[in-house]
Amino acid sequence: MALVNDHFLKLPTGYLFADVAKRVNVFKAQHPKSDVISLGIGDVTQPLCPAVIEALHRAADEMASAATFRGYGPEQGYDFLRDAILRGDFLSRGIHLERDEIFVNDGAKSDTGNFQELIRWDNSIAVTDPIYPVYIDSNVMIGRAGTRGDDGRWSNVIYLPCTAENGFVPELPQQRVDVIYLCYPNNLRVRRSAATSCDAG
Repeated sequence: MALVNDHFLKLPTGYLFADVAKRVNVFKAQHPKSDVISLGIGDVTQPLCPAVIEALHRAADEMASAATFRGYGPEQGYDFLRDAILRGDFLSRGIHLERDEIFVNDGAKSDTGNFQELIRWDNSIAVTDPIYPVYIDSNVMIGRAGTRGDDGRWSNVIYLPCTAENGFVPELPQQRVDVIYLCYPNNLRVRRSAATSCDAG
């Protein structure tokens, strides 16, 4: 008989960003005249730029014709895409990589969970604090995080504070750890760069 992974039962009942969204909506309802800037889920606020729309249309047209139709892509991504990433994201910044060093996936969240299968459940981990929730949740699900205390912290997780006092760059842990998750607040910089690239394209 197949048994359920009991570690799933340790997860908090609500997902952090869903809880934040609920609280924001309650606040908006109670304070309808307030101008709220939500720092919850990093959602987009502007429509796609013309270069992206054009590329999406061209890709849809390719899939509509037998002559240009593509099935499942290679496991590491299409060569034309990996070459474009090499040129646009790395060579343009003076960074020289080989094509086989580029891996195209469906997102960091799923890969963060997937690579848990490669390391033993009893490896120790350290995380920056604050941290993106999936980095800890994926360790909870495999049984690596220990138990959750009343303060919301896990017994087997080493927390590395990122504060204004340390410039948001944590000190390395004093004890040995097997895996360190680094999660820095850089989304705003990335989004601005992407917007600039689209505008220029």
